Order: sequence, then structure tokens, then C-alpha cells
Amino acid sequence: MANAKIIQEKQLAVEEIAAKLRNSSSTVVADYRGLNVAQVTELRKQLREAGIEFQVLKNSLVRRATASAELSELDAVLTGPTAIAFGGDDIVAPAKILSTFAKKNDALKVKGGVVEGRVVDVDQIKALADLPSREGLLSMLLSVLQAPVRNFALAVKAVSEKQEAQA
Repeated sequence: MANAKIIQEKQLAVEEIAAKLRNSSSTVVADYRGLNVAQVTELRKQLREAGIEFQVLKNSLVRRATASAELSELDAVLTGPTAIAFGGDDIVAPAKILSTFAKKNDALKVKGGVVEGRVVDVDQIKALADLPSREGLLSMLLSVLQAPVRNFALAVKAVSEKQEAQA
């Protein structure tokens, strides 16, 4: 019979994983089989710099956590060695970093994930990775908002120059 202390530790781990699944803006599940220590260290470094938590977890614990977080559809990708990247505020960052790393290192395979509480497949994760970062989107929005004002200012300047030339 299992020790009560071990059972309690596992229950706490499941609760912690479920909370991370609920609270992270995006979560990406990957198979890291075949990566060497240096590659995993480099991946962890890139994720840590972006504020993303990367953990290797037991599938049985994650399955219990997905049931608790009402994300049971994610269980389909929980086979073999599983590493999970829990994102922070930036929805795109985990998908972008893991997809970019997977392009350079064939051993890393993105399996799926959760985006804003919805389970998504590999193709959706890759589509998310192709989006610009939050800062890039904000700069695009800013340039779109500035365009009418800039065009108006150029038109006023052109009219002013035309009147000066006529005078």
C-alpha cells in the first residue's frame, strides 16, 4: 500500500499542475526524446528568458491535472516523455520558442497544447508560432493608428507649400 505522505505529495503536484494549466495564457506540450543535455539546457535558457516555465512531468500526474482543469482532450498527446512549457502573459512566446527550437533540432517534437483554456493541436500551435510577438503586433497597430494623422499632416503641408509657391 502506498505511503500516505507520497500520496499527499502527488495530490499537491496534481493540484499545482492543474493550477498552471488554468492560469497560463498558453501551454505547449512537447516530446524531448533525443535532445542532449546541452540542447535541453539551451532550450530551458531561452524559455526562462521569456518568462516561461518548462517542466518534464509524469503523464499520469498530468492526466489527473487535465481532468481537474477540465482539459481532458489534452490526454491524447500525453504519451512518451512529456515536457510542458507554461507561458505567462505572452500567448505566442511558448509556441514560437519551441517551434523555432524544433526547426533547428529535429529531436524536439511539439505535440499540442492549450491556448486560453482551449486544447489545440500541433497545426494550431505552429500557426500561433508564426504570429508576430505581442510587441510586434502593438507596433503594427500603432503604425496603423498613426497613418491617418501622418497623411493629414502631409496634406496640410502640401497645401501650405502650394499657397506659398503661388504667393
